[in-house]
Amino acid sequence: MSYRYFTLLPLVLTLMSCVSIPSENPDPAKNNKATYNKELRECQEDYPEAGSGVHIRQWANCMKLKGWR
Repeated sequence: MSYRYFTLLPLVLTLMSCVSIPSENPDPAKNNKATYNKELRECQEDYPEAGSGVHIRQWANCMKLKGWR
């Protein structure tokens, strides 16, 4: 039982993390893939990955501060 839990947990967390990071910007000049990737990379550099998964929330908040929704 515990083996399945630890195998399924990273998959669920990964799927949840993809959904929670904002991906649209109301500014048409910034709402493109290149700008999104650049700003997400900046957030990832500011908040490196942590074993607890808290970095996903930090990345999402960082993107929200940059205007992404």
